[in-house]
Amino acid sequence: MKDPFCAVVTGQSLITHDIRHVQDERFAEVERFLQQGDVVFTNFESTILGQHGGWPTKGKYFGYSKAEVLDALQDIGFNALALSNNHAFDLGPCGIQSTLDEVETRGFLHAGIGIDETNAAKLGRRHLGYRHVSLLALDAGPGPANMYAENRTASRPARPGVNRLKTVRKIGVPDGHFRRLARLGDHLQSSHLEIANYAQPEDPPELASGKELNFYGTVFTQAADFSRLIEIDPQSANIQLSAIRHAATQGDFVIAYLHHHHWEPGWQDVPRWVQAFARTCIDAGANLFVSHGAPVLQAVEIYNGSPIFYGLGNFLFHVHPDESEWDPPEVWQSIVAACRYDANGILEAIDLLPVVIGEANGRHGSETGGLVPVPAGGHAARDILEGFASRSRAFGAGVEISGYSGRIVLPPARKFG
Repeated sequence: MKDPFCAVVTGQSLITHDIRHVQDERFAEVERFLQQGDVVFTNFESTILGQHGGWPTKGKYFGYSKAEVLDALQDIGFNALALSNNHAFDLGPCGIQSTLDEVETRGFLHAGIGIDETNAAKLGRRHLGYRHVSLLALDAGPGPANMYAENRTASRPARPGVNRLKTVRKIGVPDGHFRRLARLGDHLQSSHLEIANYAQPEDPPELASGKELNFYGTVFTQAADFSRLIEIDPQSANIQLSAIRHAATQGDFVIAYLHHHHWEPGWQDVPRWVQAFARTCIDAGANLFVSHGAPVLQAVEIYNGSPIFYGLGNFLFHVHPDESEWDPPEVWQSIVAACRYDANGILEAIDLLPVVIGEANGRHGSETGGLVPVPAGGHAARDILEGFASRSRAFGAGVEISGYSGRIVLPPARKFG
């Protein structure tokens, strides 16, 4: 007889401080909520400065952590980490290697980076609870090509890096504006070699002849109206989906994870391309889809009996206090979700704990500052849950709110395994 199974998922963990010293009963309540899970999952939004060293690969939005933060994550209950994100390569290949060493030493289920492309694309697999759990973790950019893992070829050595879901961003513009941009390029005497120079360290994207143009790194395409378009490379997607199918045929509980920064103008809105890809992952056999990137709480959908968390915002968010772009209160608010499955693998319910990092009034509101999340109460809890319910309603998911907690109202679900 199998036992029930619980998967707990949170916002991303940009953690640079060891939080094991925090003595706060409210944070302890969050820890207890985490520790009910057989699998407790977050995105480790950093890279480790360890024995392999490393050097900064970017400017203002650069960061790294010491290995002790992994001990802190483990101490509060996490046992599964996605590593594919825009900070994973902040120390270059050396940071990739140090991070791999440290998470493997601690026995985390992990995925999303590797010593080459094949290794980075490999699903992590661990026995957690009564199930084998497989994790696929991807990053869809935008990011420089040299942060992504590559295999060795006859003329190039292998490169450690991030598991990439290849995407291209295009800006749709009506015909008249498209022609004006083309004329402007002609007046500026733009050439193929100049465009290649500006594309460094990447290669210029391929264009549809006559219908697209590369204007100094931005691809414009003829369209009926103005639009932002993200196109997923089919071959790249198929490689990842095949890995999901293989894990599903083994009877594993499969988590698919996507990190991206292709945000909508309203950053709590779900991009259509993400919804399409998430559903494709579920169709391939994933039992749970989680995404981060936009630092805010988006929506949830229950698709074919499986949860799709389009954006869980932040759980730990240790950013520099001078970065005022993160001041909006929604950046410091999220939920922790406990997905409960019965002994037959049927999703029964999803319990929701609304949290705020620091306090409801922002990152500096409590004794522990913005170091840890605490349960939201009062108006903050209602605002988080009602906003989440409203956004999720558009995806057909119902959320029951009771006091300072919530529960997903489920349609008929399918089992895994």
